[in-house]
Amino acid sequence: MAKFKIPLVPPTVNKTIRFPNDVVEGVENAIKGKDCTFSAFVIAAVRNALEDIDNT
Repeated sequence: MAKFKIPLVPPTVNKTIRFPNDVVEGVENAIKGKDCTFSAFVIAAVRNALEDIDNT
């Protein structure tokens, strides 16, 4: 059996950002019925965008 490791929580900072209503609705529709928060979706999308930028 593998030894249990306590997970590290990455440091975070609060930022206020304004989204157009249609973007908020799109994200909410995409995560409806899934085990995902709005913030988690946005973080994943931004990380994906940053990775794409690095690869170009």
